[in-house]
Amino acid sequence: MSFPPLVEPAAELTVDEVRRYSRHLIIPDIGMTGQKRLKNARVLVIGAGGLGSPALLYLAAAGVGTIGIVEFDEVDESNLQRQVIHGQSDIGRPKAESARDSIAEINPLVDVVVHNTRLDNDNVRDVFAGYDLIVDGTDNFATRYLVNDAAYFLGIPYVWGSIYRFDGQASVFAPRLAPDAPCYRCLYPEPPPPGMVPSCAEGGVLGVLCASVGSIQSTEAIKLLTGAGEPLVGRLMIYDALEMEYRKLKVRKDPNCALCGENPTVTDLIDYDAFCGAISDEAADAAADSTISVRQLETLMAERTRGERDFVLVDVRDPNEREINLIPESVLIPRGDFLNGSALEQLPADKQVILYCKTGVRSAECLAVVKGAGYSDAVHVGGGSAAWVNLIDPSQPAY
Repeated sequence: MSFPPLVEPAAELTVDEVRRYSRHLIIPDIGMTGQKRLKNARVLVIGAGGLGSPALLYLAAAGVGTIGIVEFDEVDESNLQRQVIHGQSDIGRPKAESARDSIAEINPLVDVVVHNTRLDNDNVRDVFAGYDLIVDGTDNFATRYLVNDAAYFLGIPYVWGSIYRFDGQASVFAPRLAPDAPCYRCLYPEPPPPGMVPSCAEGGVLGVLCASVGSIQSTEAIKLLTGAGEPLVGRLMIYDALEMEYRKLKVRKDPNCALCGENPTVTDLIDYDAFCGAISDEAADAAADSTISVRQLETLMAERTRGERDFVLVDVRDPNEREINLIPESVLIPRGDFLNGSALEQLPADKQVILYCKTGVRSAECLAVVKGAGYSDAVHVGGGSAAWVNLIDPSQPAY
């Protein structure tokens, strides 16, 4: 399905711009008029991380006249494996500012607007205002639903992408462009159960996968802005890097969609954190009075050494995570064993059980299983191995 260009062309291109974009100008589907449209375009990229990095670089190189960056995080060394818009000297800097400077090196003709803030219900409408298109590089479900809903209410199309380990997805959601065009909620009416889908920080992501999916997002943005080709409206692109396979699935508009359906129930922005949930209600209940800090764990371990206390410390992460760092004197029983019930056979009946993961999310889910099996004095470690490395044993690497 083709769509009219989102942007009217600028009045002219300078001689310098003609030289810079000459390889675009000789493509019939873009040409001088298409390049003028790119010059006149205003694109907002949410996130300057794995997906935002290639998207920002290629949109800037393509000559998008105004690029907004929404990003509140700072550059960490672990980002550099995939977030190619940042470098070693940028560690500790705000990502939005680092990305702005990289864009200036790529194309000084681009006007960059920095939104160094966390996107939320209070500011999303103001941040989105005035942009022709949104490119979504976020990595959590709450923000994705916020972006989808706000873009729908403001009538702004947006290009979505998602990555995890070796798998990527991309689509274009633009219900205002065509009566049968779906939104993100048509594809995913409900978020996955809390804790079911690990973040990239917990599950990992192949660095170059970001380039593949981020480049597809940039391509879709350019097509929408110039009117070239057929954007991924109503289609979901699925990429499997291990098999090197691309597939496309048709995504139909859901007439019962809570946002863009015939009888919508979402008519304004909602509480997206509550809608998506960081952890399940069962895990939250289990952890309510059964969470200890790494400082408390350190004290308990000292008491165990003196023979004053006995417990089993269980690492519920995946084996490959344990190869990076661990809390000493712990045993590995991966989270999957708790979910299928086999872990219960490995737990002692006469000792207190203490669980930990990387940050405390997965261990809270396992804690609910353990308490449900009758281990009433079981606890988990808030902050997990990440807090242990940060506060107790910084000699170990973080991830």
